[in-house]
Amino acid sequence: QVQLVESGGGSVQAGESLRLSCAASGSISNMNAMGWYRRAPGKQRELVATITRGAIANYVDPVKGRFTISIDNAKNTIYLQMNRLKPEDTAVYYCLAMGTGWGLGYWGQGTQVTVSS
Repeated sequence: QVQLVESGGGSVQAGESLRLSCAASGSISNMNAMGWYRRAPGKQRELVATITRGAIANYVDPVKGRFTISIDNAKNTIYLQMNRLKPEDTAVYYCLAMGTGWGLGYWGQGTQVTVSS
C-alpha cells in the first residue's frame, strides 16, 4: 500500500501564491512519477502537472509559467509552487503517485485551494 499526505492548501487573494506538498510513504519502491490534479466545483478532475523521479516535468497550458512542480526524492515528496493565482484555480487539489505495476496509481485525500478576486 501507498499513502499520500497532502498539505499546503488555503484561501488567498488573486495574484498571491501557495505551495502544496505531497509526501508518499509505504510500498513505494516501484514509484516512478507523481502528479497533481484538481477538481473545480461542478467540473471533472483534471491534470495540472506531473513529474518523474528524474525531475522531468509536464504542465497543462493554463498553469504554464505560473506553477512549478518539483520533487525531493530523498523525502519522496513533491511540491507544487503556485504563483499569480487566479480565481479559476479554485479547486480541490489531489496528489497522484504512479508506479510500475500500480495500475491507475494512488490518490491523496485532496487539499482545498480557494482564490478570491
